[in-house]
Amino acid sequence: MESCHIPAAEEDILLNMAEIVPRNRLKGWDPQRPERPQTTRTDRLSAQVPGEEHTTGMEEGARLRSSADKNTGNGSSTDTASASGSSTADGGGVALKKEIGLVSACGIIVGNIIGSGIFVSPKGVLENAGSVGLALIVWIVTGVITAVGALCYAELGVTIPKSGGDYSYVKDIFGGLAGFLRLWIAVLVMYPTNQAVIALTFSNYVLQPLFPTCFAPESGLRLLAAVCLLLLTWVNCYSVRWATRVQDIFTAGKLLALGLIIVMGIVQICKGEYFWLEPKNAFENFQEPDIGLIALAFLQGSFAYGGWNFLNYVTEELVDPHKNLPRAIFISIPLVTFVYVFANIAYITAMSPEELLASNAVAVTFGDKLLGVMAWIMPISVALSTFGGVNGSLFTSSRLFFAGAREGHLPSVLAMIHIKRCTPIPALLFTCLSTLLMLVTSDMYTLINYVGFINYLFYGVTVAGQIVLRWKKPDIARPIKVNLLFPVIYLLFWAFLLVFSLWSEPVVCGIGLAIMLTGVPVYFLGVYWQNKPKCFNDFVDSLTRAGQKLCVVVYPQSDAKDEDEETKEQRAPIYTPTEKCEAADGGHL
Repeated sequence: MESCHIPAAEEDILLNMAEIVPRNRLKGWDPQRPERPQTTRTDRLSAQVPGEEHTTGMEEGARLRSSADKNTGNGSSTDTASASGSSTADGGGVALKKEIGLVSACGIIVGNIIGSGIFVSPKGVLENAGSVGLALIVWIVTGVITAVGALCYAELGVTIPKSGGDYSYVKDIFGGLAGFLRLWIAVLVMYPTNQAVIALTFSNYVLQPLFPTCFAPESGLRLLAAVCLLLLTWVNCYSVRWATRVQDIFTAGKLLALGLIIVMGIVQICKGEYFWLEPKNAFENFQEPDIGLIALAFLQGSFAYGGWNFLNYVTEELVDPHKNLPRAIFISIPLVTFVYVFANIAYITAMSPEELLASNAVAVTFGDKLLGVMAWIMPISVALSTFGGVNGSLFTSSRLFFAGAREGHLPSVLAMIHIKRCTPIPALLFTCLSTLLMLVTSDMYTLINYVGFINYLFYGVTVAGQIVLRWKKPDIARPIKVNLLFPVIYLLFWAFLLVFSLWSEPVVCGIGLAIMLTGVPVYFLGVYWQNKPKCFNDFVDSLTRAGQKLCVVVYPQSDAKDEDEETKEQRAPIYTPTEKCEAADGGHL
């Protein structure tokens, strides 16, 4: 069908700096700067349409939607998704699309939790627990605690319905500095290093069959990891629907691979291979029990469940978040816990604890023992799992950076989305670039160790914020309200873990705190200081204009129904083109 759109002229989109850089985004906006005569958005849109009727963008969009409904009969699932996805942009503007349904929401949680760890090195828990039985108990308990924390985040997610996850919650509850420090550690180290490590794991398992007698060359590993990052960044820039489909497919693939491991474990048990599962053998200690090591086992188990909070980063793109956010948690966390526990049971039916601890790739060793000529399935499964992990991390971390820019804590161009595809292209490119920079460094594993403590510290701070919010705003609308016992249990568990982390590795934790505190002067200079020199503001303005033109992006039009009064007063009106976001099937509305 021929497009009926009347695109806005570039000079209208980028007419003056006051429109593309709202006053609340870049402090120091000069009120004396000349502005264009005040005209309404309807006047400008009408002036673009030749003829007598002068149809506005809103009227034209309504006419086209009505025509499309008549032609399609409103019956296809794609149309339904498109309608819900464009509901925030019904006024003719550009907005993030609500395209993440329940299945994709589960895919984001499961896909981000299950990376390469369960395939490559689930031995950290066993090594510190000291016995098979205690290790399995640790996996179960950490799964339950993760579910408790996820339910606390679910309440916060629907009470503060913003993308950005714990950053948005900490900022709104404890103030801008606390939120900025959470964002700072994520932008500076956490997400770039994690994504780089996952991409390197992917390239290692892809290239290893080509170098059976030696290690793959380092340059080849990093180059393939860069290709993986660039490809998935392009997919995420092109379409939210494509990105979620990739996530769904690769999540299903890794679950099938783990399902195969579990089935083989059941077959082993049926053959009588369950020596290490008998109670008298399962709790036989192969090292002296130590409370500090047991705490480290719980910490290792908690690391394995990392990613359970990533769905909160994309709340604004979730269809019906009040229902789908808790549903996705109720489905995903028990599923991951089941898979983790039974995968470890399967491993122990084919390997002794000593063999498991000696293996550098547990799933590969397991496949070599039981799959014979089909052993190649395991390395491919690890590669597919890590590929999906990179996609999920890019998708969610870009929304965190998008949310930070929208609040004025990052360059404002990162808060813009593509005028046609409605994807946060600048934030995605920023995420990709920072990860590529980490690929050329040799200290990223050390950096992860330093800031891992801080990352989990903020989980506790966020859940503590839930209790503070209950006290400060008891009457605020809470579509989901969990028992206060849940955050208390979670905080006690994390206090136990963090105290032992400080006790066992005080230098590492201290360096992590120092890295986080480097964000304090950055906050006061970049965010808190409003009267910056005019030359600096002009320079930032020029960069913003260049970034906007390069990526063809604008600020998204906010849904007035979801904004509080303070946000409405602060947000300056911006001009958005008449084109609607692309439909789910790749066409236009």
